[in-house]
Order: sequence, then C-alpha cells, then structure tokens
Amino acid sequence: MRVFNCDHCGHLVFFDSVQCLHCGSALAFLPDALTIAALTPAPQDGAELWRRRGRQGDAHSSGRLYRMCRNHTDHQACNFAIPVHDFTELCVSCRQTRVMPDLSEPANMGRWMQIEAAKRRLFYSLARLGLEPAPGGTSPVFEFLAEVPGGPPVLTGHNNGTITLNVAEADDDERARRRIALGEPYRTLIGHLRHESGHFYWDQLVRDGGRLDDFRQMFGDERQDYAAALEAHYAKGNDGNDWADHHVSAYAAAHPWEDWAETWAHYLHMIDLLETSASYATEVTVPGIYGPQRSSAIDPFAIPAPDFQSMVQHLVPLTLLLNSLTRSLGQPDAYPFALASAVLAKLRFVHDMVREAALRPAPVAAPVPVPPAAPAANQGIKKNSKSANKDRR
Repeated sequence: MRVFNCDHCGHLVFFDSVQCLHCGSALAFLPDALTIAALTPAPQDGAELWRRRGRQGDAHSSGRLYRMCRNHTDHQACNFAIPVHDFTELCVSCRQTRVMPDLSEPANMGRWMQIEAAKRRLFYSLARLGLEPAPGGTSPVFEFLAEVPGGPPVLTGHNNGTITLNVAEADDDERARRRIALGEPYRTLIGHLRHESGHFYWDQLVRDGGRLDDFRQMFGDERQDYAAALEAHYAKGNDGNDWADHHVSAYAAAHPWEDWAETWAHYLHMIDLLETSASYATEVTVPGIYGPQRSSAIDPFAIPAPDFQSMVQHLVPLTLLLNSLTRSLGQPDAYPFALASAVLAKLRFVHDMVREAALRPAPVAAPVPVPPAAPAANQGIKKNSKSANKDRR
C-alpha cells in the first residue's frame, strides 16, 4: 500500500487516515480517484456534503462534492467517501458486505471494523490492478458470520461469487490458535480475503475467460474430487516440505483450485509489498562475498509497467530486509515464504492474466446488493457448499 500526502498541506498521511495531524483537515479516501483527499464541509451545497479542500493558500474550494459513507457517520468504521452523484448510503466497499454479524454483541463491532478495514485494502489493490469491477462487470459480495452456540461451524470460503468469513478470524488469539493447529506459517485477515478473492477471480478470468486448458497445464485438473482432495490433505497434515518445490504453501498442494487461490493471494502480497517499497523509494543493499548487490524499488503501477522479472528481482532482497527487521524485534518472519522456480512460473501466469484483464474495455458494473439500513445479524449460519466452488478451513 502506498503512502499519501494531504492534498491541502502536503503532510504524510495513510490509507486509513481520517484527519491530517498537521493541518487538521478531515480526510477521506476517494474510490473514484484512488487517493486520500482533504475535505471541508459544504452545507451550502447540500446537507452532509463535503468538498475537496484543495491546496493551502487557494482562494476558495472548488473541488468535487462527496458524502461520507454511512458506516463512517454511524460507527466511525469507514473512511471511504461517495461521489455526490452516487445516491447510495454506503461506499463502494461497504456495499459489497451483504451480511454482517450482530453488532449488538460488543465483540462483534470490533471484529467487523477490522474485517472491513482489510476489505478496503483488498478493494484498493484490485481497483489499482483494473479488476474492480471484474471483467464480467461484477464484484464479490461478502458475508461476515459469527458462530452461535449449538449451531454449525462457520467456514471461511467462497461459493458462486459470495465470500464468507468467520468473524472469529479477527481475534488475534483465535487466529493464532488456528494457524498453529493447522501448521501454517502465515494467517491474517488480509490473507484470507486475498485468497478467497482468488476463487472469485478464477471464475472470472479462467473459467469464464476461456483459459481452462492453460490453467490445467500449469496448476492441474480442477475436476478432481475436491472434498476427497481436502480430506486427504488434512489427513496428511502440513508436516514435511514435499510441496515446496511446486507450491507456495502446503495448502496450495491440496487441490488445483487452492493452488490458484494461494498463488493469487501471494501475487497480491507481492504487489502490495512492492507498492509500499516504491512509495518510500526503498533501496536495499545485500552484502556478499562478491560485493554488495543493490536493488532499487520497483513500482508495480509505474508507467510503463515493469516486467514480472524486475518485480521479483526487487522482491527477494526486500523480503530479506523485512524478515531481518522483524527478527531484530524478536518477531517471527513477516514473509515466511520461499519461492521455487515452479511457484514463480505460476505467479507469472497470474501476472499475465491480470495484465490481460486490465487491458480489456471497462465493463458496466452490475448493481451490488445493499445490506439493510441497520446492521444485520447473521442471516442463517451456513457452511459453504461444494457444488461448484471453493472452501477454506
């Protein structure tokens, strides 16, 4: 994620900022411009309207008009703004959430806010890649569900365009417990959302994009029995590293669908890391017996776009530095991955498909279902079906 500057005073601000600490301006993220902007109230133009403030010293504000997302107004849970001509109450990210947990439960409010924050980051990355909306003109919808006593477990997964997340994943202790139980080196909210978005975009780019033969050649045949494959995976466990030569994670070895989703998620990890590095103009020097090897930041969104190999060449020293820094603080590796040549080939496959999709004419976005006016409790705790698509743990 890039860093931003307040467009009123120039001070450093961040993607989730709501106020500039230097000039005091209210800040909001503008999805139509993919940037953070300083806003000033504009009651003369209409109730609850805001106008882009403009640079310090301007004689007057003449920027575009916006409204704040209702989840900002009601819960201080969102910093996305809505263009004045869009008459929905929820921003483009929040309106994708179809089911929320019962927010009258105190713990669920904090969980929901954390999950929505991660989802806004996913939206930003997909939008910058030209994938929001998807080539078919649709976007995923989300259901954030809490388990209830005596009810069935809630499984995080994707089914036919709907991404489900168990809100317990927002609790650090519960997420760590599951990570350890499953033998995983990495488990985060953004990781879950990126993985499940991979299943959604598999439908869009591979199945509906006419690329099944290419996919099967690279990842394997997804028509094999999914439930049996997952049962065999969990029976075997994550012990050993016989998967490491061909897969980005042990879970990726379970089934071609999961291999794609894990690779997709990793591609989004890579893009976000590189964009952050470029935002800080990072240069990494790796010492060696043959002299220092210097690497300069590669912006994945630069024009002209960098090639895949150049991005990987900066990713490797960048992650070495990142892990060295976290170890210095007594923390585990922030980037616990090693990318074999077969994994890099799969990442390149994802990269090429993303670039191809971004070059297609922009579709007309289909309307996204808007949740009820008040936060909704779980509307039917469910397991994901395996009728056509993908499940997580």
